[in-house]
Amino acid sequence: MSPEELKQKALAYHSEGRPGKIAVNSTKPCNSAEELSLAYTPGVAQPCLEIKADKNNVWRYTSRSNMVAVISDGTAVLGLGNIGAEAGLPVMEGKAVLFKHFAAIDSVPICLNRVSNAEGKTDPDKLIAAAACLEPSFGGFNLEDIASPACFKVERELKKMLSIPVFHDDQHGTAIISLAAIINGLALVGKKIEDCRFVVNGAGAAGLACSRFYLTAGAKLENMTLVDINGVLHKGRTDLSEEQQIFAKDTEMRTLAEVVKGADILLGFSAPNCFTPEMIKSMNRDAIVFAMANPTPEIFPDAAIAAGAALAGTGRSDFPNQINNVLGFPGIFRGALDVRAKDINEEMKLAASEALAELAKAEIPEDIKELLKKAYPADAARGLFDTPAGLRREMVIPKPFDPRVVPHVARKVAEAAMKSGVAQITIDDLDAYEKEVAARIAASRAQ
Repeated sequence: MSPEELKQKALAYHSEGRPGKIAVNSTKPCNSAEELSLAYTPGVAQPCLEIKADKNNVWRYTSRSNMVAVISDGTAVLGLGNIGAEAGLPVMEGKAVLFKHFAAIDSVPICLNRVSNAEGKTDPDKLIAAAACLEPSFGGFNLEDIASPACFKVERELKKMLSIPVFHDDQHGTAIISLAAIINGLALVGKKIEDCRFVVNGAGAAGLACSRFYLTAGAKLENMTLVDINGVLHKGRTDLSEEQQIFAKDTEMRTLAEVVKGADILLGFSAPNCFTPEMIKSMNRDAIVFAMANPTPEIFPDAAIAAGAALAGTGRSDFPNQINNVLGFPGIFRGALDVRAKDINEEMKLAASEALAELAKAEIPEDIKELLKKAYPADAARGLFDTPAGLRREMVIPKPFDPRVVPHVARKVAEAAMKSGVAQITIDDLDAYEKEVAARIAASRAQ
């Protein structure tokens, strides 16, 4: 599809018929005078009084337990930058579509303006104040497309203030998915994460969050080198943010080409075509390369493999090993909402990565194969789904349209929430819960 064809199809998709991508549907009938009196006055006073007597009743009598706010100020939208709240709304609507389709979660896009400073950048205190006021209506907040460094404070302070999960997907979604790919990639090449040298190109929200998360998973700080548009993050630089200073190294090396020599894992959250074949050739044996700039990656996977990488991935759907956040946030929020978690903590995020890594090497049942073959005909033609259980270099993470993904991630996240003490509801039979989630999603899609 040419860029012009894509443009016209996308604009038609968003504008034809009813504009936009989402609507609000009632879950209760309102077809008679009696039902009207139950839905609104006078009957609605009864649940109001029950909630007034005990605020916990809000979870029983309202939609809050299955409702997420997708909150943005439009300052870091995709690769488009600071385009404003109105221009960011199609992305937030798209996120709502994915929540509903993949996890049967209802969500509301909330794009905020008047939360910037005089320079037009995010004022974190204004955004925090605005978002915090929304807490009574939602079971969780998905923060989206908020520019760095403000996004770090916004998430950190909201997590402290609120009793519902707050999750900045631009940071943690990519971290969770890419860690799952790294777990399986390292198993394929016979390396341990604590022994690997990491180079991360891009030190914004995604690059920093991923690097921190890899440390949580066992990577060593001394083995982690970050590079931004001004070169290596080193201790001599005076332009580093508080979050970047954690990764500043005492080194004489200044360029990506220098630090990538001998590296085991190279990750890109940066700009198109900035990884060269020569860089890949200079890496350690059995190197792993995940180039996640969109739509044009730092290096295309076939070029990385040709240059000697053992495996490669991107954010694109037309290459193997797509690092796609839709593998994470629907299942993460599904599990968090179902146990009424007060937070999405590190244990839950690690559990999500482990769930994805498990699923990628599991046997694919015949009925799932048929679904995957329809969704991914090119992969099916290569026989990707017909191989026996075990790791595959072209599929170190599952495919987004694998219907097992959300139920399995939800199960592992819910379990981690219970074990780590942030769950307010206990699920006794996790096997049954995983099956029930799958059935719930299937029923939602059939409506």
